Amino acid sequence: MSATVFERVAKRIDGYRDWIVEVQTKLTATKALDPASGGDGEGEKAKLVLAILSELGVKEIQVLESDDERVSTGKRPNIVARVPGMDRSRTLWIMSHMDVVPAGDLKDWKSDPWTVRVEGDRIYGRGVEDNQQGMMGSLCLVRAMHEERAEPPFDLALLFVADEETGNKRGIEFLLGKHEIFRPGDSIVVPDGGSVDGSMIEVAEKGIVWLRCNVRGKAAHGSLPDRGINAHMAAAHMVVRLEKLGERFSRRDEVFDPPTCTFPVTKVEAGVPNVNTIPGEHTFYLDCRVVPGYSLDEVIGAVQEITAAVDRERGTTTTVDHVQRTDAAPPTATDAPVVKALGRAVKAVYGVEGKPMGIGGGTVAACIRRKGYAAAVWGRMDETMHGPNEYCILSNLMGDAKVFAHMLFV
Repeated sequence: MSATVFERVAKRIDGYRDWIVEVQTKLTATKALDPASGGDGEGEKAKLVLAILSELGVKEIQVLESDDERVSTGKRPNIVARVPGMDRSRTLWIMSHMDVVPAGDLKDWKSDPWTVRVEGDRIYGRGVEDNQQGMMGSLCLVRAMHEERAEPPFDLALLFVADEETGNKRGIEFLLGKHEIFRPGDSIVVPDGGSVDGSMIEVAEKGIVWLRCNVRGKAAHGSLPDRGINAHMAAAHMVVRLEKLGERFSRRDEVFDPPTCTFPVTKVEAGVPNVNTIPGEHTFYLDCRVVPGYSLDEVIGAVQEITAAVDRERGTTTTVDHVQRTDAAPPTATDAPVVKALGRAVKAVYGVEGKPMGIGGGTVAACIRRKGYAAAVWGRMDETMHGPNEYCILSNLMGDAKVFAHMLFV
């Protein structure tokens, strides 16, 4: 397909600023919160998306619903919208999620988080970046194709999922378990993370395990420390020794930033409320991010060895439990078609070299990679998601839509 089609589509996208603000306004006002956050799911937002797709002439639409008795309809919708191409044997997927996180403390916002505010090239509101930038980028592409009557060389499919912010059980994991939506040879882009200049193409994620270490000793009066077993002191010895986990798990993988495993001690639960009591219990947490090649069981075992050694020395008893665990998914190959196509498109649209990279966080792409499909997380964004005054840069959103168009038509 000639670049001329891409140029026509890209020119159309340049004129969509007002439409983007209009649709972002509607999407933001239609709260799509998980029931655990006091919401009723994505039902109303899905209706809005379906109406937009209909206006844009999309004919092949499926709504695949998972069960959730906590919402008023009993269902959580996932939408598959397909624009058929000349070659129907492969598909470019653009996958985004409809749900958002709560606004948080309203006093930290400069305006109502559910009513968009536009300042220059920025639009503010809960969800405008996470993940409505991705949603709108894909919708802009479909609108431009519709107006230009541009038939793609192969299928384009937009996937709008539920439940991304609270575990994926009723979203992508439901789809992968119950429906055969992807095929070998498909390219899957997840515009739900990225970098300020758009150069990062995320292809791999570290394994993640959060460990809760509960140290039990014996409480005593502060004036009689020898009659107690100081759980806090034992925990302090453990924390110092746990710093050496990085020496034991020292493999480097330059795809990641940082390129090593990390094991910071993070949360500490409240202990005794008064100064003059020897604490009989102390609980702290480790946030372990592990490069591929090490198993999370190895890491958990090493932590248990360290805590057990201190227990023997200090007379404490420690249990180590994981509160969250996500084993590393196989990475997407750096020379996979989706990565190469993204790299060419990012260079053409933004003038920067795309760099395949790994991250320490977890994304929905991991679910896809575990099933053997090639997925890349990409976007040009400031990553203001989940914080107060979340914003989307409008020129980035339109640029991202052009990147998707380049992947399809060039």
